[in-house]
Amino acid sequence: MQEIPKDAIKCLDKGFVRLVDSMGGDDAIVQSARVSYGKGTSKVSQDRGLIRYLMRHRHSTPFEMVEFKFHCKMPIFVARQWVRHRTANINEYSLRYSEARDEFYIPKSDQIEFQSAMNKQGRYGQVPDDLKNKVIDYFNEISDRSFEIYSELNEAGVARELARAILPVNLYTEWYWKNDLHNLLHFIGLRSDSHAQYEIRVFSDAMASHVKKVAPHAWEAYQDYAVKGLIFSKIEQNILSKRLSNSSIDDLLEDIAYSITASLHNNKPRNENELFKLYSDNGGLDNLNDFQIKWNIANFELGNVRELREFKSKLLRLKK
Repeated sequence: MQEIPKDAIKCLDKGFVRLVDSMGGDDAIVQSARVSYGKGTSKVSQDRGLIRYLMRHRHSTPFEMVEFKFHCKMPIFVARQWVRHRTANINEYSLRYSEARDEFYIPKSDQIEFQSAMNKQGRYGQVPDDLKNKVIDYFNEISDRSFEIYSELNEAGVARELARAILPVNLYTEWYWKNDLHNLLHFIGLRSDSHAQYEIRVFSDAMASHVKKVAPHAWEAYQDYAVKGLIFSKIEQNILSKRLSNSSIDDLLEDIAYSITASLHNNKPRNENELFKLYSDNGGLDNLNDFQIKWNIANFELGNVRELREFKSKLLRLKK
């Protein structure tokens, strides 16, 4: 078996993901977004805020300025799923020019399950041990026998481009895969999802670990807005509008006014006599006495002021 490179992340029994090179990171995203200024910002917090804004509003082009080049080794059936993402530059190990290696994916017993009755693409349900053992035996049998036949044809001089057709799709292949961050995040969003096939999910997770290191602010924003965020359709908004009373929305708006005030105060401390005006300017409706009572006893949640104001505008749209 071919040795796994020392700088690679092992995936499945014989596969791996290795980051060969990357171009840019969070700074490249910011620089691209601020191209008219010719340079980025001076504070990391400003860079983070801009990246979050771009992700929140789906401005994808700046994220395309960051690129990753991976060296990956995976079973052919995983590669055929993988290549459905048609946004990368790929150079794959060719069985027309090179001989196949005797390396086949054999699943572990805990990954052998029944076909899901609910999901036509998935697996679910505990399989008896005797059936698991039979599956593993069949995988080994077809792998060994097909490679014997392939080797026999190869030694007889049969063209490799034809002889390769005898090999099953659990044979390992490898390639160099180069992609930009925007499309790579889309890939990870689909293939690291719990509903994705296990055999491709482990590769996606390995790639994700490199993205976290190269562009941590972009990764954080992606998790907050794309993975864990919620988008409501017009129908869903209408349901919320009907179910949420104006008084409930007003309570939420009041909480936001306090959070905006606390966040602004945290970023740039104000004198006590300035706080109430700051609160009122940001939509707060409490009188001075109520404000002072709440301000002194409550622990308001801090956040990004721009995001809080956008949330406020969304809530206002739900009012009848």
